Amino acid sequence: MERIIYHIDANSAFLSWEAVYRLKHLMSKIDLRSIPSAVGGSIEQRHGIILAKSIPAKKYKIQTGESIPEALKKCPNLVIVPPNYNLYEQSSKAFVSILREYSPTVEQYSIDECFIDMTGTRLLWGEPIKVANQIKDRIRDELGFTVNIGVSTNKLLAKMAGDFRKPDLVHTLFPDEIPNKMWNLPVSDLFYVGRATNKKLLNLGITTIGQLAHSDPIMLRHYFKKHGEIIWAFANGYDFSSVEAIRPDNKGYGNSSTISFDAKDTVTAKKVLLSLSETVAARLRKDKVKAGVISIGIKDSEFRYAGHQMVMGTPTNITNEIHQYACTLFDELWDGSPIRHLGVHTTRIFSDSEARQLSFINNIDFEKQERLDTAIDKIRLRYGIDAVKRATFINTPIDHLGGGISREKRTVDYSKIDVM
Repeated sequence: MERIIYHIDANSAFLSWEAVYRLKHLMSKIDLRSIPSAVGGSIEQRHGIILAKSIPAKKYKIQTGESIPEALKKCPNLVIVPPNYNLYEQSSKAFVSILREYSPTVEQYSIDECFIDMTGTRLLWGEPIKVANQIKDRIRDELGFTVNIGVSTNKLLAKMAGDFRKPDLVHTLFPDEIPNKMWNLPVSDLFYVGRATNKKLLNLGITTIGQLAHSDPIMLRHYFKKHGEIIWAFANGYDFSSVEAIRPDNKGYGNSSTISFDAKDTVTAKKVLLSLSETVAARLRKDKVKAGVISIGIKDSEFRYAGHQMVMGTPTNITNEIHQYACTLFDELWDGSPIRHLGVHTTRIFSDSEARQLSFINNIDFEKQERLDTAIDKIRLRYGIDAVKRATFINTPIDHLGGGISREKRTVDYSKIDVM
C-alpha cells in the first residue's frame, strides 16, 4: 500500500488569523491580507521585529525577523498590528480539529503546520488529491483563512510540495515528479539547508537541489559530516520518518527573555534569572520530570553571546535550587557588560519518580520545597499566574514569570487600538 502523507500549512498564519478575527468579530472594513501589513512586537519592550507579513507586504521585500524600523523604511505605509498568541492558539486548535476528522495520525509540527498520514484512507475518503482540496476548502469556508497542502509519499516531499506557490493551493510532489518539480529549485529551498550550509554549497558550485542530488555523498560527508548525508538524501527525496501523533518526550526545558532595559548590576540580573527559573521549573514539574544539567546564556547590549553549563548535584525541578545553580553560573560567566538577554536551559531529563540522593553537606528539606512549589503551581493554575508572586518582584519592571511568550504578546485590548 502506497503511503500518502499531507503537509498542511496555514498561509501567513498570524496575519491571517488576526485578519479573520477583525473581520468577523470586530466588523473591520479592511482585510489585512489585502494590504501591506504585518504582525510586529513591541519596540518599547525591545521585541520590535516582524513576526508575520501579508502577501502584498512581500512585494516591498519585508522579511520575517527584521526590525520594525527597517520594515517601515521599505514600506512607510506598512500597517503593523500587535501579536495575540491567545488568538493564535485558538485558531490553531480549530484548524487541527478539522484535520483530525480525516485521520487519527496528525502530527502538529508547529502552531500553523501539521502532517497527516492518510495511508489506507482511500476507500473511506476518496482520491488523495480530491480529499486534500476538500480539506483546504473546508478550512477556508469554515474558519476564514487559507492553507496550502502538499501531498506525497513521505513527510519531506509533502513539506516541499506545501511550500510551492501560495496561497490556497494543493500541490503534489511524488517521487516521479522530483526531477521536474524539485531539482530545478535553488538549493536553499531544500529543507535542512540553512544559511551557513547554503553558503558552503554555493562555494562548492552546488546551486540547485538537482546538483546536490547528483553530488558525491562521500564528498558531502567530508565537508558537512553527518549533515551532508542528510541533505543528499533529502535532495533525492529519501525520508523514512513517520508521522508522530504523540509528541516525543522533551529532551530539555528552557526559557529566555529579552529585558526591556540593559541590566547593569548583579541584583537585577539575578532577579531575571529567578523569573526564568520559575517558569522552567514549573514546566518540569508539570511534565513530572527533573533535570540534571543546567546552562545559562547571556547576550549583551552589543549582541555578543556567551554560555556556560554545569551538572547539578542531583536532578531537580525545585525553583530555588535551579535559581541557585543559575546564579553560580552567572557569577562565573558575566564580564560586567550591560545585559540585553538572559536564558536558563536544562537538559539530561529524568522522571521525578526517581529517589533523590541524600546529602550530608546540607540539611535543606527538599521534600518540603517540592510540596511548596507544587502548591504554588496549583494556585496559579486555578486563580491565574499572578495569584502568587514573590515579594522581590513587587514594584519592579521585571515580570515574575519570565520567558516564553511575553505578556504583551498573549492578548490584545482591542478597545485601545484603532481597528480599521
